[in-house]
Amino acid sequence: MAAILVALLPINGAAKGVATIAAEAEAHPTFDNDDDFLDYIEKVHFNYMWEGAEANSGLACERIHLDGVYPQNDKTVVTIGGSGFGVAGLIVGMERGFITRAEGVARLHKIVDFLTRADRFHGVWPHWLEGTTGKVKPFGKKDNGGDLVESCFLMESLLCVRQYVKDGNKSEKELAAKIDKLWKEMDFEWYRRGGQNVLYWHWSPEYEWDMNFPLEGYNECLITYILGAASPTHSIPAECYHEGWARKGTFTTDAKPYGYALELSHNYAEQKGGPLFWAHYSYIGLDPRGLKDRYANYWNVVANHAKSDYAYCVENPKIFKGYGENCWGLTASYSTVGYTAHCPRNDIGVITPTAALSSFPYTPEESMRALKYFYSKGNWIWGKYGFYDAFSEQDNWTVPHYLAIDQCTIAPMIENYRSGLLWKLFMSCPEVQKGLKKLGFEINK
Repeated sequence: MAAILVALLPINGAAKGVATIAAEAEAHPTFDNDDDFLDYIEKVHFNYMWEGAEANSGLACERIHLDGVYPQNDKTVVTIGGSGFGVAGLIVGMERGFITRAEGVARLHKIVDFLTRADRFHGVWPHWLEGTTGKVKPFGKKDNGGDLVESCFLMESLLCVRQYVKDGNKSEKELAAKIDKLWKEMDFEWYRRGGQNVLYWHWSPEYEWDMNFPLEGYNECLITYILGAASPTHSIPAECYHEGWARKGTFTTDAKPYGYALELSHNYAEQKGGPLFWAHYSYIGLDPRGLKDRYANYWNVVANHAKSDYAYCVENPKIFKGYGENCWGLTASYSTVGYTAHCPRNDIGVITPTAALSSFPYTPEESMRALKYFYSKGNWIWGKYGFYDAFSEQDNWTVPHYLAIDQCTIAPMIENYRSGLLWKLFMSCPEVQKGLKKLGFEINK
């Protein structure tokens, strides 16, 4: 037996005190080649959504803590956005043979049936649901209604499922029809808040628009406008994208951290590059290869973001222990001070494995080196569902905790690197192609 020290999280999520947790000093499996290694990594992280799913809904738990310590007693709370990434992982699981197609379809029926019964607000789910009932679980006092962004992360993957099964057997065609109905019930027009040329993140039946969060770029929310334009029933005009998201064209930049042109101004990041989930969430399905509009080349946007994050960690200006060519990746995660969005502007010596691993399509060599380094750390940062959410060699800190929004992007994005599976499925949606054209996008591969 080997003992490791981990910080426990109280209700507010900050590190407080330490507890010793015994970890089995088991040897990790070894692999003859990188393909077999990636199969294994995909399968273990896919299992967060498969074996680790909330029992009643089949959706992804907001968090899984192997030490049993949960803030706010939220063990059965499910996350809509994280479940979206997990749904994409279910497709990967079927395609790779981790589960049978019949098993995957049965689970997806369960998920879609739950989502159909669950609380929605003008066709839009809340950030969190209580998995045992389908009732909204407030993410915050006023955040107790529809969450358009999280719902778009979910629908992005559900549309991939629709495309994956639409020509299958009777059960699969029924699943596709159920998804299509949910898709058509999302009222993007409502989230224009009275016809404004911008989309709003939240609406609550109790607090209405008090959250007051217009979606302006650039951050993780591009998919919201893509789906809004693509909607066959409640489509938004192109002006919403250009005046709202693109800030009337003012969100471009000439910033080049470490020589990598960002092209689009990263909100609140002082042009140093934001947290890396901005390069992942919208691109679970949206294929950035050859994707261009009047503002940017989106392959450059995401690839240069990842490369600049890597370069920052290699330079390591704060001289944190561990950082370098084999250990990099800054994104939002747990940390030594609670949940925070790590990036060059907010670097406290914490590495989040999903940052490098979900960047595989953009930085394959750098991500593979990081994967092998993380794996070499053994059980210190590894448990039932793969790499723990985050760690710090500087502070000799980790927790045996997982977050769905971090864990569930790993298998889909590695698969996009390997086969482009989710990218091909999402881009095969005729509505998506129409929506992209409507917004002025070109696809030149």
